[in-house]
Amino acid sequence: MEENCNQNCSSCSEDCPEGKEQKTDFSEKLHEMSRVNKVIAVVSGKGGVGKSLVSSMLAVTMNRRGFHTAILDADITGPSIPKAFGLRGNAVANEFGLLPAKTKTGIDIMSVNLLLENDTDPVLWRGPILAGAVKQFWAEVIWSEVDFMFIDMPPGTGDVPLTVFQSIPVDGIIVVTSPQELVSMIVAKAVKMAKIMNIPIIGLVENMAYFTCPDNGKDYQIFGESHIEEVAAKHHLNLLAKLPIDPKLSAACDQGRIEFFDGDWLEPLAKRLEKTI
Repeated sequence: MEENCNQNCSSCSEDCPEGKEQKTDFSEKLHEMSRVNKVIAVVSGKGGVGKSLVSSMLAVTMNRRGFHTAILDADITGPSIPKAFGLRGNAVANEFGLLPAKTKTGIDIMSVNLLLENDTDPVLWRGPILAGAVKQFWAEVIWSEVDFMFIDMPPGTGDVPLTVFQSIPVDGIIVVTSPQELVSMIVAKAVKMAKIMNIPIIGLVENMAYFTCPDNGKDYQIFGESHIEEVAAKHHLNLLAKLPIDPKLSAACDQGRIEFFDGDWLEPLAKRLEKTI
């Protein structure tokens, strides 16, 4: 047993004999009719930084490159993916399982908002039930021939993120940040979580990085000077993209037309992901 062992084997990455005996397998089997190639989790240490936006835009970008993409909305208490794609109504099921909703361009979506009578109904569930819903989205939904699945994670490191990383074979993590001083703490938490769960970090995406004035074409850093390059270097991470504050992008999300918005900020990241398949 390691000298500094806290005897919490379920979240330990050490390869000790005691751990091999005590570790429990929490993995959930994918539905027998499902096929999912790559699973990418989009995470952050806090809310409101744009995880849902990045998840949506990544799914759209990879879809445009000819891949079949899907989004598993794991933010059970704050689901926003269906609205960004203009999806309304309930998900349907057949005799074999639950079917994801399809967007206009063929992206598969599963979210708790597709199971509620009204999309404004609050989800008042405790942690274990929230975690169970996420496992059901993986194991009971029929994900048909998905090249890239993006998991829109809730903020922080609570029950749901732990369940995702223990139950679903996540291939990599993308950390979303904003240009504020506490970004270093947010990234540090994500890095430590990924290390504990033994999941590689693909890199960082900075949202709300700048605003381009339509009158003079100059870029302005609304939230102050960004330190994302230093943070990325400190943790030996790749800076994958910087997304601007764009009123047109916000309007596209509000109108449910995110998949018809033209923006190429994530193209370098898309090329990187394409090489992994």
